[in-house]
Amino acid sequence: MFYRRLFNVPTWGLNRTFYDFDRLRREVDDLYGAFSGGALPMPSAGVFPLSNVTEDNDNYYVRAELPGVKSEDLEIQVTAKGLSIAGERKIPVEGNNVKYHRREREAGKFSRLINLPDDIDVDKVDAKLENGILTMTIPKAEKTKPRQIAVK
Repeated sequence: MFYRRLFNVPTWGLNRTFYDFDRLRREVDDLYGAFSGGALPMPSAGVFPLSNVTEDNDNYYVRAELPGVKSEDLEIQVTAKGLSIAGERKIPVEGNNVKYHRREREAGKFSRLINLPDDIDVDKVDAKLENGILTMTIPKAEKTKPRQIAVK
């Protein structure tokens, strides 16, 4: 993705393609779960990480909940119109002879694709992880910012 942006190669809608592949992977995982033991797919926490995307005149802001994830376990990639958040959440093993009464916290690899409505300035994206919240400031490309026009 970085290569395409660096050398100005158009993406031709690849963001949508990656979204479709991610959806297909989830559906195959659900189908495999149904055939490998249980009659229904295992319940899961849903889309992870949960995210809010907001904007003002100059920037988009992405805030994603990543409890228990360390910054070194994250990989963030940006393209002209979106971003990808991938990583791994690690949960310590409780022990060999442990019997669970409830198990809702999931560990493992995750990825999330977020498409944005307009082009962004990929060179000025800022990200920080603090108290389990990933906060990203994503500047809009100059051509997409609203301009004030003086009336003569």
